[in-house]
Amino acid sequence: MPGWRAWLAVAVGGFAGTELRYGLGLAFPDLPGAVPWTTLGINVAGSFVLATLTTLWIARPHTSFWLRAGLGPGLLGSFTTFSAVVFSIDQLARAGEHPAWLAYLGLSLLLGLGAAAGGWRTGRRVADRVAS
Repeated sequence: MPGWRAWLAVAVGGFAGTELRYGLGLAFPDLPGAVPWTTLGINVAGSFVLATLTTLWIARPHTSFWLRAGLGPGLLGSFTTFSAVVFSIDQLARAGEHPAWLAYLGLSLLLGLGAAAGGWRTGRRVADRVAS
């Protein structure tokens, strides 16, 4: 059972991640019927950062659990959003924008996986430098 620090870290991280995503959505609003570029960028960036941090935490397993919980499931879990991807695909499909939702789905998968792979590689390089 996680301690109160982990619960608090997830709550604070979740609040911060949600507000950050919401703020980016206000600053860069997605246009109705268009590919939601802001959501795509948020998810790609979040995938990269989460993969980088996860790789670092694997290399440094003594990182505090509350910190990993606050940054991983808390901050980045609320910053990225799979439900917004599904909602956008649904809206584009209902509007008959089939090329757009197919492109968005493909880009979300490819760029998300690519960002995770890049984050993993970046995390390994940073961990190797810290260890040497």
